[in-house]
Amino acid sequence: MKRISLHLEIIIESELWKSAPIPQHLLKMSAEKALELGCDDFDLPFEINLLLCDDARMQTLNKSWREQDKPTNVLSFPAAFTSPDEKDFLGDIALAYETIEREALQEHKTFQDHLAHLVVHGVLHLLGFDHMTDEEAEEMEELERQILAQMGITDPYSPL
Repeated sequence: MKRISLHLEIIIESELWKSAPIPQHLLKMSAEKALELGCDDFDLPFEINLLLCDDARMQTLNKSWREQDKPTNVLSFPAAFTSPDEKDFLGDIALAYETIEREALQEHKTFQDHLAHLVVHGVLHLLGFDHMTDEEAEEMEELERQILAQMGITDPYSPL
């Protein structure tokens, strides 16, 4: 079995995240599992920054980077380049508390399961996966299902 070396820098920007205890081991395990199944190159330790923000901040990021003037659940910002002498910095992931909480309630999921799914989704984007075409979406969703199943989390795409 592959063993991932990951430094996950967690930046808690919103008080909302501080009021709901989020086990940091869940965030790290989600990212590590995504790296294990989504990546073939393990020469260097990986580094990811994870921003835990609110909808207002996410809306600003989404407007600036995707020209979408609304909050979203997760955004990924892949690194432009990495240094061969240092940790392999993959990029940044931002997660919006209110959107994740609302979606989890609407989809009858636990907050933690939905959060784990979105971390996996964000890491896969950092690795170059996307869902712009049906074929890409199917590949990415199947990989997400496999990763989450390894974590004991049910298929996030199954109907309610």
